[in-house]
Amino acid sequence: MLRKPQAGDVLDILRTYAATCIPIPRATERFYWSVSCLPSTDKTLARINASWMELFALQPDGESLRARFILHLSDFTTDGSIAPDHLDRALIDQCVTRPEEVDHFFWKADTFGIKVRGAAAIRAFLAHPYALRAIRHFNLTHMNRGRNSYQASHCYSLADAMLEDGAL
Repeated sequence: MLRKPQAGDVLDILRTYAATCIPIPRATERFYWSVSCLPSTDKTLARINASWMELFALQPDGESLRARFILHLSDFTTDGSIAPDHLDRALIDQCVTRPEEVDHFFWKADTFGIKVRGAAAIRAFLAHPYALRAIRHFNLTHMNRGRNSYQASHCYSLADAMLEDGAL
């Protein structure tokens, strides 16, 4: 992962994610959440999981990045429902600099994904108060579901870099 042109942005964004989106990250590391940079079929550079759920993934997008956030649909509907046709697209667009930087996909029940293109847009999304609250809500929901099923793929050196305890 460090040989990829996006490595600096990946580490910086993971640091931001750890500092702002994971409750008590060092105490909950591995057992309730994990980070991995194992190769995958979707070319993910790094992903964070909790329980049985992927929370966040960073993938290459040319020389830049794209992110996939998995969230509660009800946090982004006009009425707090899980009805896909109540999705508040304007709210999602407000979470980034330009609307063309963000897209979404529906998944199941109260779960959907937001895709953000570009390192600057990913940082903007992580800094937006509404998006940040939604990310924290989803993460806590899944961390509360029990032990992390992806403990074996947890990358301690990447977690140390995320939590700024060491370098890769």
